[in-house]
Amino acid sequence: MVSDSTDLLRCKQLIEQKLDWGAVETWTSTDFENLQQRILDETGVSLSASTLRRIWGRVDYQHLPSTTTLNTLAQFAGYADWRQFVRSQETSVESPSQIAEPTESILAIPMKPSINWRRLGWMSGVVLVAVLLGVVAFEQKNPQVDATQYSFSSKPLTRTIPNSVIFTYDASASPTDSVYIQQSWDQTRREVVAKDGNTHTSIYYEPGFYRAKLVVGHEVVKEHSLLIPTNGWLGTIATKPVPIYLKSTDFIAQGQLRLPITAIQQKNVALQPEAPLVKYFNVGNFEPVPVTDFAFDCRVKNEYSEGSATCQVSWIVLMTNDMPISIPLCTKGCVSELMLMDGARTVLGKNTDLSGLGVDFSDWVHVACHSDGQKLYYTVNDKVAYSAALPAKKVEIIGLVYGFRGTGAVNDIRLRTKDKLVYQAF
Repeated sequence: MVSDSTDLLRCKQLIEQKLDWGAVETWTSTDFENLQQRILDETGVSLSASTLRRIWGRVDYQHLPSTTTLNTLAQFAGYADWRQFVRSQETSVESPSQIAEPTESILAIPMKPSINWRRLGWMSGVVLVAVLLGVVAFEQKNPQVDATQYSFSSKPLTRTIPNSVIFTYDASASPTDSVYIQQSWDQTRREVVAKDGNTHTSIYYEPGFYRAKLVVGHEVVKEHSLLIPTNGWLGTIATKPVPIYLKSTDFIAQGQLRLPITAIQQKNVALQPEAPLVKYFNVGNFEPVPVTDFAFDCRVKNEYSEGSATCQVSWIVLMTNDMPISIPLCTKGCVSELMLMDGARTVLGKNTDLSGLGVDFSDWVHVACHSDGQKLYYTVNDKVAYSAALPAKKVEIIGLVYGFRGTGAVNDIRLRTKDKLVYQAF
């Protein structure tokens, strides 16, 4: 079986230690779905829950995982890719031949009365010393990191985007020069810092709620929450490495958020073969709202359906201080491709009936989401499209994000808690 591979077994053990969810035999289907989301958050790659169950031996499957799957697991375990992980295992422990050779030479000595026991004792002592030296060398190569010896904090400089953040850290106790500051879950946003330094700056191109990390070797020794807010509404067209930032007059007019096609063309952004991704953000501009007692609603319309954008994929994100609550929308024929988040797990249209999130964008679509203290309800045009149990941990809404493949419009935004209006726009 796949799970019998020595390297894969070690990789799984590292992941199990990182998650600290207890014995893997006790993991439920929800745990594998949560693992799917954790891997997506940290690597940007989605491995299905069924694939993860196969890898962990819950389903009998005789084939090796694909290279993409192995690379993703290695990245989640803290390595650049699978090749680097395998090499690290080869260099971090003695090879079997090195360990076995002296022991086998002793065991091969014939058991005759003429045995020189003094010589055998001397050889055993040599072997013992060699083993002890090997243990010491192993410990030196893989020192235990005491997280209490490190410090890590940050301070955003402005409320505008892009936003530079000043990180202050103390990693002088690091046993290695491999010290990094990672901006978020995305390991590509990891930068080497001086072990004996204390200041590092990073730039954030999008607002949001991040978990910044101080990494020593392959171990996260410190992490903390970092809110990158907006100054009111921010509009962008997603391009890499830096988005196109819109003036408020480009997308706020006539009592709504709306970016006309002509405005996109004026920015020299091609609409085909792949339509651009237009986003509207409002983060950190209202008091946090608990997901146990809130009511949100608005009206949206996707206004582009040409070529590859025929599905009119759109979504609303209630940004939280943990996993977000996302409400995806598209034309009725494309719901199989939707991915929804309910604050605790990811739900895929491939194995869940999300047909209620298929809409006709020829007119405004009324979208709402609320909780009653027990469950979370997604409502589209006054019909419940999806419901789920509330997250077990304390989660608060801290921002709103809209996304449209192509472009779209939003109005009548309202967010309430305990019958109090917390935020209203347009």
